[in-house]
Amino acid sequence: MLSTYEFPEYSYRRSPDQDAAEPIHHAVIVVGAGPVGLAAGLDCALQGIDTLVLDDSNTVSVGSRAVCYAKRTLEVLDRLGCGQRMVDKGVTWNVGKVFFKDRKVYEFDLLPVKDQRRPAMINLQQYYFEEYMVDRIDEVDGLELRWKNRVTAVEHSPERVQLTVDTPDGEYRMSCDYLIAADGANSDIRAMLGLESRGQIFEDRFLIADVVMKADFPPERWFWFDPPFHRNQSTLLHRQADDVWRIDFQLGWDADPEEEQKPEKVIPRLRAMLGDEREFELEWCSVYTFTCRRMDRFRHGDGRVLFAGDAAHQVSPFGARGANSGIQDADNLAWKLKLVLDGKAPDSLLDSYSDERVFAAEENLLNSTRSTDFITPKSAISRAFRDATLLLSERHPFARTLVNSGRLSVPAILSESALNTPDEDHFAGDMLPGAPSYDAPIAIDGEPAWLLDQLGFVFKALYFSDDVASLPDEELAAMAGLARGDIPVQTLIVSAAPVAGGELPDGVSAVEDSDALLRKRFDARPGTCYLLRPDQHICARWRALDATRIAAALARASGQ
Repeated sequence: MLSTYEFPEYSYRRSPDQDAAEPIHHAVIVVGAGPVGLAAGLDCALQGIDTLVLDDSNTVSVGSRAVCYAKRTLEVLDRLGCGQRMVDKGVTWNVGKVFFKDRKVYEFDLLPVKDQRRPAMINLQQYYFEEYMVDRIDEVDGLELRWKNRVTAVEHSPERVQLTVDTPDGEYRMSCDYLIAADGANSDIRAMLGLESRGQIFEDRFLIADVVMKADFPPERWFWFDPPFHRNQSTLLHRQADDVWRIDFQLGWDADPEEEQKPEKVIPRLRAMLGDEREFELEWCSVYTFTCRRMDRFRHGDGRVLFAGDAAHQVSPFGARGANSGIQDADNLAWKLKLVLDGKAPDSLLDSYSDERVFAAEENLLNSTRSTDFITPKSAISRAFRDATLLLSERHPFARTLVNSGRLSVPAILSESALNTPDEDHFAGDMLPGAPSYDAPIAIDGEPAWLLDQLGFVFKALYFSDDVASLPDEELAAMAGLARGDIPVQTLIVSAAPVAGGELPDGVSAVEDSDALLRKRFDARPGTCYLLRPDQHICARWRALDATRIAAALARASGQ
């Protein structure tokens, strides 16, 4: 029990599947109702896929666990219909500060590109995150979440996956076209298939303490190296909802995990940091060890079992790359499953899920490993280098690029993806093929809105124009034709001039770029056209709209 949160208890309900004479077949089954499994289930169902989520528990995660959710994750959650509730409850922050011994050496801003709807980060306890997603699942048709359903066996063939599931009423069997394994770092599905996740365990331990207290510290990330209250080690402070503060203490490899979790050991550490006058309540604590590892591939079981989140890859918690990268796994996978299940893309499109997300996982593992090496130096020489870097960072910007207190989660730029169409024209800026789209303020019928709210679930063409009213009929007809294809492409015209209320063809809409931010961020001029995937990643761009080139890029982006 926590003093600030009452855990929901979700009811086990007997399913009609359990009384069927033959195993019932589902399009997609997701195993695991953590953040990644819930996001995968929601995304698949909102794409129109018959989806079932199974979990062996009947409540949300115990303890705050994952804390920091990045801008890209919030943008995915907006598309899934639950981002605003997370932001309303969470603690918004953009600034981090780094301390060495008894002074601040520098600070950084995680959101250098302003005028975006979402902040760089929010802090929110994982149990709230999961509860809000469960509530959202209850609102979505074609999606069922079954509690106290534990998968005990998995069999696969080129045609389907068969599951044996244990419940309070006994076992039953069912099958699916595709199984998404999002059942965590100690994945039972991975073990049942005889697969491994390989990597490195770092010889250090950290204490997590969730503390309830009133404090006027700003909503920022504070990281100390060798502070006076915890000599020769490091400490991290984050504010969460409900006046709960996450504090991480480095303990060293020799620390006894059971002993260090006892209140009589934890409270003196907190007193040394917070002072004797500060009133606080220890709500929850745990001791963890860094692990950085991943599976070789994320697609197995005759191609019908797809691994996501910690089941596929695991990183140390510094950098907030675990849950954030896992939710981006789901974001990458759902639209591809939809196209394959609808017969509009070859099954081989799902290989690109593994390719793209293995690339992203490798990037996260590299950053996480470097963070861990900097935070926990293993020799006198590496410690001397680290401390000199921290001292230099106070006055010299070049040294700040070397300080690594956990390089925080950013989305992977899938620039090498086989789904991208290489540029034929010259462009500047960050919106290259493989990058997720920046957000920006726009106007619709004179009312303020955001670009990313107009994207997602389908392929979109962004077409930049000085004025919608001046567009030739043949260009509007070409845009309308894109929307009638086997894989529809909807066109969003980005107009420099106010958009009048005239009729546009089906599949074509228009917004006003009144502040010219989109034109600047996309290095656009009249006629510039971008093709975006359903996960809002750019896959092609040109200086002129050409239906033939768009069709070719669409075929490439859908694995054809």
